[in-house]
Amino acid sequence: MPDTAVPFGDDVSAAPLFGTEIAVLKTDMLVGATDVPPGMSLFAAARKAVVMNISDFASKGVLPSAVMVALGLPKNFANEKSVAEIAEGLNAGAREYGAYVVGGDTNETSDLIISISLFGIARNALMLRSGARAGDILAVTGLFGKSAAGLNLLLHGGKASSSIRRALEDAVFNPKARLREGLALRGYDYVSSSIDSSDGLAWSIHELARMSKVGFTIDKVPLAPEAQEYGLQNSLEPTELALYGGEEYELVLTVKPGKWSEAQAVVQAVGGCLIAIGKATYKKQVVLEENDVKRPIEARGWEHFRSQA
Repeated sequence: MPDTAVPFGDDVSAAPLFGTEIAVLKTDMLVGATDVPPGMSLFAAARKAVVMNISDFASKGVLPSAVMVALGLPKNFANEKSVAEIAEGLNAGAREYGAYVVGGDTNETSDLIISISLFGIARNALMLRSGARAGDILAVTGLFGKSAAGLNLLLHGGKASSSIRRALEDAVFNPKARLREGLALRGYDYVSSSIDSSDGLAWSIHELARMSKVGFTIDKVPLAPEAQEYGLQNSLEPTELALYGGEEYELVLTVKPGKWSEAQAVVQAVGGCLIAIGKATYKKQVVLEENDVKRPIEARGWEHFRSQA
């Protein structure tokens, strides 16, 4: 579409409305075989389908208003109890973030499919994946690795204390979108680029680098302590869990260096946090620098839990 406010390949799509208003659109699909791990209820799966779409709106700083659902049900799910549980999960996910389910379609399929289309209205420019400049501070809205560790736990029955097990399972079954943080940041000229991290921290950083035509030097991997403990107990590299696991639904963004304190303050004001993990560079490579040693961060991320089975 000519003169679109969002280039093809960003987290969302957009179409012009009137004046400075734009319609912001997103669609993403949850499939039972690849997106619903063992132990996840239909309620949790339906809620997750909504949350993973809202996370993309969060990365652009857009408030969602309406949700449409295309629901594919296998014969063994086509009963009143299952449909009611899915409906409750869809409604819970939408209302948690201020949106409403307004309609959709249902059909018979060979696997569970919950396809969500999200709609919202924004004014003026959004926070895009492009825009980072050398010297900008690379930041995230939370710690990483719990979802990857939790998935490993559910698939392979790894060792974990009861408290670690609860934290890791909650990360998988009850993900959170950082909508408050995205909305707070978009109100100011602090952020130069932004992306949702659901495909993995490393992949998200590489995508910001590609779209902004910069590189990044990472000096701190934002590793969750639960992921570190689980990794060490189960012969898994904790840093790998944080960088390449995926499905965290945090925001990965760049902040103008002169605006860092203000950006931190507005995020803290809505109950969130902003963690600096590196800087954008002129040299177009993504590297981790530890103890004066640099090593490349691979451009890979989430490829659905089937690849890890």
